Amino acid sequence: MQRNLFETLLSHLDKKEFTILTGARQVGKSTLLKQLEKHCRDNGKTTVFLNLENKPILNELDKSPLNIFNYLPNTPERVIVFIDEIQYLADPSNFLKLLYDDHVDKIKIVATGSSAFYLDDKFKDSLAGRKKIFFLPTCSFDEYLRLSGNDDLFNELVRIQTNPAAKSIQIEQLHQAWNSYMLYGGYPAVITEPDKQEKIARLQEIRDSYIKRDVLESGVQNEQAFYNLFRLLADQVGNLVNINELATTLRIKDNTVTNYLSVLQKCFHIVLLQPFYRNLRKELTKMPKVYLLDTGLRNCLLNNFQQPEERTDKGALWENTCFRLLIDKYGSDNVLFWRTTAGNEVDFVVPDIENPQAIEVKFDKNAIKESKYKIFKENYPEIPLSFAWIEPFDEEFFRRIN
Repeated sequence: MQRNLFETLLSHLDKKEFTILTGARQVGKSTLLKQLEKHCRDNGKTTVFLNLENKPILNELDKSPLNIFNYLPNTPERVIVFIDEIQYLADPSNFLKLLYDDHVDKIKIVATGSSAFYLDDKFKDSLAGRKKIFFLPTCSFDEYLRLSGNDDLFNELVRIQTNPAAKSIQIEQLHQAWNSYMLYGGYPAVITEPDKQEKIARLQEIRDSYIKRDVLESGVQNEQAFYNLFRLLADQVGNLVNINELATTLRIKDNTVTNYLSVLQKCFHIVLLQPFYRNLRKELTKMPKVYLLDTGLRNCLLNNFQQPEERTDKGALWENTCFRLLIDKYGSDNVLFWRTTAGNEVDFVVPDIENPQAIEVKFDKNAIKESKYKIFKENYPEIPLSFAWIEPFDEEFFRRIN
């Protein structure tokens, strides 16, 4: 199965800029890189694939970036070099800068790397204008259906979303699939595991092994405090992040909390959503709200895999899921929230110039009270407010989230 990002990356291969693929560990970056390389080879392009977990190759490139040409065929055309795990280089930013500045006509680099690479300030400073960054999240719901082998449900999903009058005899199966997606998330290794207990075991492995590598590479000193913070954030998705309160709860310093929040963001585990305002003094809190980038990992941190309808935190779980849907569509920088110091709030605001919108999230449609949002509507009449709910569940649900 090809990820939704595949075609976008493919269209960038002919561009002058180097292509950088970001994302958390285990989201499928290496698999996507191999699929791109195979597609290029199958279509007659000259390619080389270098995995920098291969120590001899890594040692050669660390000696000199120019040693990369020893791995390239003799050809007059520009060679596409796919580099997996580029963060293992001693100085990946300088490596890419030198090759771009002096040899961009001969070589196009498509690279993946872990958080250690993106934590490096030199990556931003020295590669400005030389690279384009693409973010690969965990799988979306349509990717979840295809990767889990539910092609019939995927086709039914497309039919429902493209036909405003469509009714489905498979709506209950789609409901069950949606609940499973909310509970176990979108990590490919979790999706392809059919047994529920094994899904949980896979998530625990990601939590205990792969995130630990993020911790080590980021230089976190107090590993236990880091994990405790992560669990606290999982428990308060959709709430304001008060650094002083978190520090007091964890008995660590404010700047330590700030550092750990930065690590969690740069390792692609959380997003700190910023507030929306337009010069109204009564608006607003300056504190961000927190969301996790995978609901399965959130449920693992909380050790809660109850069905959504049975949970006390079903509203937070649904809100976090809606957040993922929005950033898949608009990107995390383009999704905000609105809250006044008096406590008036709208969960999400997308201040798109051509198509602005505001979204309030409720698990149950019956909990919606439109009168509560009078102040927002009065201050922002140009931004339509809509509501996102999951119960009652019917075909319209999939048309609302499309």
